[in-house]
Amino acid sequence: MKKKVLIIDDDTSFGLMVSGYLKKNDMETTLVGSFSKARTVISKEDYDLILSDYRLPDGNGLEVLRYAKNKSFFVPVVLITAYSDIRVAVNAIKEGACEYITKPVNARELIHVIQGALKSGDHRSSLSHDYIVGDGENTREMNEHIQLVAPTEVAVLIQGESGTGKEYVARRIHELSRHKNGPFVAVDCGALTPEIASSELFGHVKGSFTGAFEDKTGHFESVGKGTIFLDEVGNLSYDVQMKLLRALQERRAHKVGGNSPFAIEARIIAASNDDLRQKAMNGEFREDLYHRLNEFTVSVPPLRERSDELIVFANHFCQQAAHEFEKQINGFSDEVLKIFEYYDWPGNLRELRNVIRRAVLLSKNNIIESSVIPPEIIEQSKNTDNVNRFSEAKDMAEKQMIEEALRKVKNNKTKAAWLLGIDRKTLYNKLQKFKIDY
Repeated sequence: MKKKVLIIDDDTSFGLMVSGYLKKNDMETTLVGSFSKARTVISKEDYDLILSDYRLPDGNGLEVLRYAKNKSFFVPVVLITAYSDIRVAVNAIKEGACEYITKPVNARELIHVIQGALKSGDHRSSLSHDYIVGDGENTREMNEHIQLVAPTEVAVLIQGESGTGKEYVARRIHELSRHKNGPFVAVDCGALTPEIASSELFGHVKGSFTGAFEDKTGHFESVGKGTIFLDEVGNLSYDVQMKLLRALQERRAHKVGGNSPFAIEARIIAASNDDLRQKAMNGEFREDLYHRLNEFTVSVPPLRERSDELIVFANHFCQQAAHEFEKQINGFSDEVLKIFEYYDWPGNLRELRNVIRRAVLLSKNNIIESSVIPPEIIEQSKNTDNVNRFSEAKDMAEKQMIEEALRKVKNNKTKAAWLLGIDRKTLYNKLQKFKIDY
């Protein structure tokens, strides 16, 4: 399905030119020339992205941003302006803008920014920003670490599988930190090619390379005293890693082609779904940068290790989806809960949320039934159920053998171990595992 983009600009020729760029890249566009017209179309239609000029005849881009966010918090908003004012950029990002670019706009840069913003919008909508404090053992430990490290200036590395909510954790650290009044800027390092990464992170000056028609402010400068979240940091090229290391060591950096340094005052949080330590040991990531980023590690457990919290997340996502789709959903059938329990959720919280959104949308009842659950999840959960039943039967048989052996030798552990063909230590471990009195 084509992405729908709303363009707001009173310069009709410029708006038509941008619309043409986007249509060539397989997007649908709507063009309006004022804030009042933008309000009208935003109230009637849902857009995947809003691209707005900062200066409008009856308002400005920040007003567009606030209005759009009130309707749909997760819609990405990109502001365009002819005024290279860092205060505008900071205010825009602080209030939730996804990106900020200046006129004249290079077509290639524009497409890159919009594609990145669309990806960011998809990702940010994958999890609620309302932090859920789980009560599982793994989650309790994670939350204790968050509470411990958030008030400090320590650089944090968040490790976890894809879809576990690493940005979710980063935002929580930001909210509990001294930087909470500044903006939180998430940078998808996986989407940064070596050619544009330095410019995106540190900015560039006009004429520093082909296509640099105006000065550009990078993320490290625009975030100010806020928090910068480097997601999938392991995907940065070696050269960019070196520049990042130098910037973090010196707490200052230069724009590409610039001579005057700017201070880096932001809190640094990085994340990876790879084993960054192993990548460093293998020479795939700079070891000195790894240690600089990894002053403290927060590990986010996968959903399969949070089974005692699965229903909490499921109910939360169900309530969200029911509100979004204006439906009355009261929960899940026992069959669906069993399916969820036996499925291993390789996509973690993101997959769970997507499955539940689909189920709520398709459901014709006020209880989610198995008929609206994807068949591949039902099938895999059945296979897991069979494996678990086989494992349970095997454990039961082994427990009965141990109990029978102990009866035969009148509870003599040494003789029982000999009868069973195992050593005494193994026997004691199994007695504890099966909770056999001894």
